[in-house]
Amino acid sequence: MVGAGLMGRRIAGVIARSGLPVVLTDSQPAVLDSALSEARSMAPEAHIVGEADLAAAVANADLVIEAIVEDLDAKRALFAAARTAAPEALLASNSSVIPISRIAEGLAGAHRTVGMHWWNPPDLIPIVEVIRGDQTSTESMDTACEVMEYVGKIPVRVQRDVPGFVGNRLQHALWREAIDLVASGVCDAETVDLVVRNTIGLRLAAMGPIENADYVGLDLTLAIHDQVLPSINSDPHASPLLRHKVDSGELGAKSGQGFLTWPAGSRDSAADRLAAHISQQVKT
Repeated sequence: MVGAGLMGRRIAGVIARSGLPVVLTDSQPAVLDSALSEARSMAPEAHIVGEADLAAAVANADLVIEAIVEDLDAKRALFAAARTAAPEALLASNSSVIPISRIAEGLAGAHRTVGMHWWNPPDLIPIVEVIRGDQTSTESMDTACEVMEYVGKIPVRVQRDVPGFVGNRLQHALWREAIDLVASGVCDAETVDLVVRNTIGLRLAAMGPIENADYVGLDLTLAIHDQVLPSINSDPHASPLLRHKVDSGELGAKSGQGFLTWPAGSRDSAADRLAAHISQQVKT
């Protein structure tokens, strides 16, 4: 497991508690130390070791998963170094948006690469998207899915390598329209969230959008689309309002102000509320 941030350490814990030995590595020793402690708390009886040197960490690995910064050049460099140290390993990227084909471009053994997108928090969300790159072999897809099933996850096969894969394309299509509703003065940010949580949010865990379209009738779905889609935001770029907020330092919970105001401690409270909700949904 390369990258011991919030995602990497928890992915390591999930894999380790299935009984597979895990080596966790990170370029920052302080991060690695705290990550090891957290990963081991998730799997007290498991075999999890830390190794600061990348080559040593991956040398005997059958599977290498990276969860480093969302930067194409950094990921390409990491894959090249990992392939040199582990020529036969299956290399997987936890990138949430960068196509695995771009990361693996020009890499030796590119057929042994896959996208492996875990959702946050990775110990609670059951789905892992397994993405086929332009050169990914069927054997690599099968192996990745088998490992995900073994560690208790539900792998879904994404057969075309498109930015954002499945989940993030759906999520950010909704976010684009949500931000546009605020930007165009239709309603305020609190109203957007109130409506989503108490309408479609209540349905989505039980009935996905395709099933819901079938359920209400495709003739009705078509009629609604004919009326609504022409007015829905279709900008091929990020919202100017979103860009203005980022440029102004209004980054959301991390800065205390975004579309909403985040007092001290509210981000942790939101994380706890989200984790409790997801846990209950999964149990149900």
